[in-house]
This record gives sequence, C-alpha cells and structure tokens, in this order.
Amino acid sequence: MFAPLDPARWSDANGFDLGPGIRRGNRMGGGVLMAKKSAPGPLEYLRRWQMQAWLAAVFIFLYAPLIALMAFSFNDSKRNIVWKGFTLKYYEKLFNNSELLEAFGNSLTIAAASTVISLFLGAAVALALWRFRFPGKTAVDGAMALPIVVPEICMGVAMLVFFAKVLPWPQGMPWPLNLGAIIIAHVSFSFPFVAVVVRARMASFNREMEEAARDLGAGEFRTIKDVILPHMAPSLIAGALLAFTLSLDDFVITFFTAGPDTVTFPVKVYSMVRFSVTPEVNAASTVLIVLTVLLTAAALKLQGNPAAAAGHGAKDGK
Repeated sequence: MFAPLDPARWSDANGFDLGPGIRRGNRMGGGVLMAKKSAPGPLEYLRRWQMQAWLAAVFIFLYAPLIALMAFSFNDSKRNIVWKGFTLKYYEKLFNNSELLEAFGNSLTIAAASTVISLFLGAAVALALWRFRFPGKTAVDGAMALPIVVPEICMGVAMLVFFAKVLPWPQGMPWPLNLGAIIIAHVSFSFPFVAVVVRARMASFNREMEEAARDLGAGEFRTIKDVILPHMAPSLIAGALLAFTLSLDDFVITFFTAGPDTVTFPVKVYSMVRFSVTPEVNAASTVLIVLTVLLTAAALKLQGNPAAAAGHGAKDGK
C-alpha cells in the first residue's frame, strides 16, 4: 500500500515532490523554483509571436470597419467623422421610419418564403444525389455548384433578362404576390447551399439502419420519415438558417429583379447611403449585421462538431 501524502510537502509545477525544505526556503524568502516556459515546437504555430501578430492584424483589418460603423450608430452627430456623445435617437428614428420598416418587412417575407422553398428543393436534390444512381448525375452535381460559384452580378443580370424576356412578372400585384420575382431569384441561389449542407450530413449516415428498417417491414415513406429525416434534421435547420441569412442580406440580385413597388431592406439602405452616410444608416446597418451574426451563429451551433455530426458521440465509444 502507498503511504498517505504529507500535506506539508511541496510540489513544483510538474508535480514532483520537492520536500518541506523547499517550502520553508520559499517562506523565508529563498529562491523560487519555477519551470522554464518551453519554446514553441515545430508545429505549434499559434505559440509563435509572428503568427499571433499576423492573426491580430487580419482580425483588425476585417472587423475594425464593422466595429467603427456600429460605434458611430450611437454618435450624437449627423457627421460620422466627429464624435459628440452617446445617443439612441437614431435607433428611435429608425424604428419610426415607416418606409424602412416596410422594406424590412419585405425582406423578412422574401427570406421566409425563399427559405421554405429552398429547404424542400435542397433536401430533395441532396437526397436524390446521395441515394440514387442515374444518367447525368455528374452533370446535375456540377450544375448544383454553379449558383454558388457564379458571381452575383452575373446572376443578377441573368435574372433581369429572365424576368424581362422569358417570364415577365406582372406589375401592380397585391402584397406579397408582388414579391414573387425576388423570391424565385433568391430560391435559385439559396437551395444549392441547403443541398450542400444536407448532402454533407448524409455522408455520415449508416445505411445499415435503413436496411434494418426495411427488414422490420418499414416501407419507403416510413423509412424516410423515421430513419433518414431524424439524421438529416440538424442539417435541415442549419441549411434553413443559412438560406434565410443569404436571402436577407442579398442586394445585387435583388437590385436587378426588384420592381418599383418592391423595396427590400438592403436596397433601401443603399438608397440612403447614396445621399449621405448618417448615423441612421449606421443604425440600420448595425441591425442587419447583428441579425445576420445571430442567424449564422445559430446555424454553426446546430451543425455541431464533426463527431456529433457523424453520429459518433462519446457514449458510442464506450
């Protein structure tokens, strides 16, 4: 049996027992024994000051303008270059601006409608590409990536030509039917993102579970409902939040497809910036940034870590 530890004994940072003499020496003002800080290893890049300085510079370059914009939204001055004090009056003006609130309502409606449609289309396409083999599958898979990699300006011009020559959308329709052209345009670039997220999730699916459900007498619909959809659920939520964020933030494609009576929040903010950058514009931009960050953080949180996404939690390894 091991002897009980003496509480009077002293241990260094590495856990080695140094004996009571070292402790008395420290109390009497003797030299302090400390482990030297080890030098960074060959692959410990984040411990090198050069890498830390580079990361700090990158973060400042990316986020300093956004932080400045959010800070000057509370500035008690119409000129953004002069700080005169803290105020919330521009947020009050923002929420009392009927035109801006109407544009924000249009953006939320478009984002919600395009998210629902994109969710169904994206999930169906991802399930078909993951589960079935059919002629032209490689071409379909490549075509799915086009809306993701094609520049927005090209998508905007293409949508403008489509709704001007191929499928003219009627003007003067009641709300929310007057938003139909923008919703279709947003679905065209949103559902491929949903398909990518869902397909990545389904790559970790154990097909033996589906075979077991079939052996137990489950049909096609029951297997999808009780086996595949529960596994797909986190990616559906993450894809929906991603599609909602992309639609809410879009300006270029919306600018080309919006009619004279359909103004969205980003387009309205752009029209305000054309005259002058006032704290009210900063306040509107801050609201949009905060909403986007919250939705993106929720999407990343729901996706989880790689182990959870693959269905291999800590309990499964026991």
